[in-house]
Amino acid sequence: MADATQGGVVPSAYNNTGGTLPDWLNKGDNAWQMTAATLVGMQSVPGLVILYGSIVKKKWAINSAFMAFYAFAAVLICWVIWAYKMSFGDQLIPIWGKAGLVWGYKTMQAQAMLPATQTRDVPMATPFYPLATMIYFQFVFAAICLILLAGSLLGRMNFIAWMVFVPLWLTFSYSIGAFSLWGGGCLFQWGVIDYSGGYVIHLSAGVGGFTAAYWIGPRLTKDRERFPPNNVLLMLAGAGLLWLGWAGFNGGDPYAANIDSSIAVINTNICAAMSLLVWTLLDVIFFGKPSVIGAVQGMITGLVVITPAAGVVQGWAAMIMGIAAGSIPWYTMMIFHKRSWLLQQVDDTLGVFHTHAVAGFLGGILTGLFAEPTLANYFVARTNEQGAFYGGHVGGRQLAKQLVGALFIIGWNLAVTSIILNVIRLVIPLRMSENSLIIGDDAIHGEEAYALWGDGEKYDITKHGNSDYDDTQHGLGNNGLNVGHARPPAPAAPAAAPPVDL
Repeated sequence: MADATQGGVVPSAYNNTGGTLPDWLNKGDNAWQMTAATLVGMQSVPGLVILYGSIVKKKWAINSAFMAFYAFAAVLICWVIWAYKMSFGDQLIPIWGKAGLVWGYKTMQAQAMLPATQTRDVPMATPFYPLATMIYFQFVFAAICLILLAGSLLGRMNFIAWMVFVPLWLTFSYSIGAFSLWGGGCLFQWGVIDYSGGYVIHLSAGVGGFTAAYWIGPRLTKDRERFPPNNVLLMLAGAGLLWLGWAGFNGGDPYAANIDSSIAVINTNICAAMSLLVWTLLDVIFFGKPSVIGAVQGMITGLVVITPAAGVVQGWAAMIMGIAAGSIPWYTMMIFHKRSWLLQQVDDTLGVFHTHAVAGFLGGILTGLFAEPTLANYFVARTNEQGAFYGGHVGGRQLAKQLVGALFIIGWNLAVTSIILNVIRLVIPLRMSENSLIIGDDAIHGEEAYALWGDGEKYDITKHGNSDYDDTQHGLGNNGLNVGHARPPAPAAPAAAPPVDL
């Protein structure tokens, strides 16, 4: 940077003496919003990438992690070309915005406005930072929704079908929920409370994932019967990133570094901690052992349940919601699921239906019970709303609104997810081939998570070639970087290849 004392010119971004910076810009709010967005992004990359790659069977580690990694990138490109405007732009119909580009600098440097669709009853919020910041913040929410949905489909969905599914579901499902509840649509105007995505993200992902799992079909029988995590410690690292990243998830939704943001962050952690403890306690009582995977599930359900309520409930309510989050989804996953014929028919790999659909629905209903009037006025589009716990017809009305909002999200996702997948299957198989299902990552991507032989696998020259990788294709060459790749001797009679035993 040039020194102004020596005749240089300080760039206008650092100096407002010429009036180049807008009066509305608040650098503190802008810094927090971009930080919050990055925290949410880290929940996906690397958070869920690590969690998915670790919680699945070894042969599915790369495919599971890459489904998340791909979705993060694909959503961003769709977001700036058409999906942001469909979610937060001018109204096309009461549940959908008009598609449009948001990559021009004049658009990005303009002050953020939410909702862009303004009505007589609901004033437009104008956060003190540019639209570019809001585009980034809302993108990471859209991305994590698709990644959470993927948790239902791990271990069998054709990756090419997934590549097509992501932009279609973003366009015809996510954008509808986002506009309806956040972007100025009919549910937003009516006053349904979804503070940070209990419905828009978690209920949508849970219902969409369960529906997709039905249409795609189950994993191989032996994968369903035995699906151990390949690395529990890395799974915990991914879960930790998810937990701490939720400070941005819920703390960023007041769109400012304000009092409501602080309340949302502490409530989020209270609920998550209580839910984890309750889930673990129930595992000990009923199964005799404190399950680490169970604790992670309890943490997730606590985070999900508080999400629609984080900034509109008191701390004691967050604790009660944590008890509900650690017990009700625990019951539906560990007890009811095993007794339900319908749930048994659908192979929801990571139980996303329970941890996100059940928990998201539960959180939305509890919001209708515990939304505190003063806190609700800080955030809710319509003033003077309150939970049923605080009495009166207004509280009962809010509870009814929460139920209607949930039913809309459930119905829309059941229908649209089914339509999207049945259109895709006309041109692309939804499932991997049987041979790929047997082999896993190596058949699909030509790569394996752990480049080690001798852990039960049998070498097959017809599938693996003369080494476990063709190093020249991966930039390794023969420079010694592939020290962990033990190369087995070539079989004497390659025409009769031994079977694969995974």
